[in-house]
Amino acid sequence: MHSFSRGQKGKLSDLGCSTPLTVLVTLPSPQASVDIACFGLDANDTLADERYMVFFHQRASPANAISVDLSGDPSGAGARFAIDLDALPASIARLVFTAAIDAAAGMATMRSIGASAISIGETVRFAFSGADFTAEKAIIIAELYRRDGQWRFGAVGQGFKGGLAALLTHFGGTEALAAAAAVGAPAPLSLSKVTLEKRGDKVALDKRSGRSYGRIRVNLNWNQRPALAPKTGFFEKLIKQPDKGIDLDLACLFELADGSPGLVQALGKQWGNYAQRPFIVLEGDDRSGSVASGENLFINGDQFDQIKRALIFAFIYEGAPNWGATDGVVTIEIAGQAPVEVRLDQGANQPLCAIALIENHGGTLQVTKLADYFAQQGSTSVHQLLDTKYGFGLRWKTGSKD
Repeated sequence: MHSFSRGQKGKLSDLGCSTPLTVLVTLPSPQASVDIACFGLDANDTLADERYMVFFHQRASPANAISVDLSGDPSGAGARFAIDLDALPASIARLVFTAAIDAAAGMATMRSIGASAISIGETVRFAFSGADFTAEKAIIIAELYRRDGQWRFGAVGQGFKGGLAALLTHFGGTEALAAAAAVGAPAPLSLSKVTLEKRGDKVALDKRSGRSYGRIRVNLNWNQRPALAPKTGFFEKLIKQPDKGIDLDLACLFELADGSPGLVQALGKQWGNYAQRPFIVLEGDDRSGSVASGENLFINGDQFDQIKRALIFAFIYEGAPNWGATDGVVTIEIAGQAPVEVRLDQGANQPLCAIALIENHGGTLQVTKLADYFAQQGSTSVHQLLDTKYGFGLRWKTGSKD
């Protein structure tokens, strides 16, 4: 084990470290909750891509190049990062590991933390404690950085008096991100919402301080009557029955904590139940295209421990042969948190889209973008194909909304 002191640096190759790495931060804080994060910075030491900020609100970067496990210690006194340096894009030049006193902790500072350390597997360790700081509310603990084509480790131990908001500002985070950190709210990753752009992108929405998620709203909205292109050639094939408008249906496959699977959808009038099992309910079915708010599905966040996973999907019931014509968007909303948005902007003439997977990871709600489109194969329905791929195990038969 190589023991580093503040300011010491070394090549990972010389230290016997190879990717993937396990970076463990232990930071006991008896007086206040501490948030531990990793910032993926560009060559200008700027957080140019907020998807590479990994912390309680976003626990993995694209391609899982950086991920964090906080489940072992909800107080924020420890974090285990899995780092795959080979999976990082060339634009990420530095990974900075930080810790910040929760904004709700009042006058607490880093002076109050106990004996702490950051380590890379069993090879490198940098120890520090509250005695190294005074009035700071946040610290840069250490960093991994590229230089001359090689990754290196540096022990930093630099304090910030302004807490997480000061760190975000220092690294060029958005004003909204810094403002949310300043008031102790789960931070949005853009000015107004979290947009999951690519298949596999995910975000974790932490309850924070043991609070319930409350009512979780899943909204599907779309352009019921898009502007029509000239009915010639290719466009004539894309647009059918325009006068009837577009009817999309929002639905959900679920698995409860005891393993029981089920379905909530308008077909077959399986509306669900909010107060009782499955604690998921579909508000209604907008068939006329006249409801501006689209369709809503509600999940009872007070009973989230009873739910293992919920797969949100939608299908085109009539009026549009492809998803690009719908301008469809699903938004997942939780009070006090940035809404999570998934756009239905791909697919061809497949009538069903698996949109997002909501999972319960040790009490933390995680949303993953699926963007998985299905077309019927022979006599096998799109619903059956969806079920088979994601393993819910239901029996299917033809249904109707009438």
